[in-house]
Amino acid sequence: MDKIQNLKSYRNPKGFRGKSKITVQLWWIVQATVFRWSPQVMYGWRRFLLRAFGAKIGKNVIIRPSVQITYPWKISIGDYSWVGDEVVLYSLGDIEIGSDTVISQRSYVCTGSHHYNSENFDIYSKKITIGNKCWLATDVYIAPNVSIGDFTVVGARSSVFKDLPANKVCKGNPAKPFKDRS
Repeated sequence: MDKIQNLKSYRNPKGFRGKSKITVQLWWIVQATVFRWSPQVMYGWRRFLLRAFGAKIGKNVIIRPSVQITYPWKISIGDYSWVGDEVVLYSLGDIEIGSDTVISQRSYVCTGSHHYNSENFDIYSKKITIGNKCWLATDVYIAPNVSIGDFTVVGARSSVFKDLPANKVCKGNPAKPFKDRS
């Protein structure tokens, strides 16, 4: 039991956030106000705000005002993709979303966690890649270090802990392919 977390010794690794504390706080203020309060149809405004904070956002991307993004400078979204209501992009690490991809409401894309056996409860992040023309249905969870192949569908309420191949329909907890998409 000597390796159970002792939170008084916890420290974020140097440079973990990727920007200064001031930039992080400024983003959180912008996200909680002008981003979240923007009318539903102001997709261009939200794209502008995200790009101003370093996100790589493609053409005509639809991002709903209730989306939560931890660090926009770690986000890349391809052309014509949609990010639905109450989606969380927990971008402690990089998140790459392809073109024509849909992340449906209440999904949680989680790039980071803690080492539970570390006395310091060390935090880590791992990149998540979601391919082109994918669809993550309602309330899907994506774990750190996962890659989802192009054209793949992940069924509602699925949890993805390992890579999923291209052109499959996947579901379950843990999510597994059960048929070809085409």
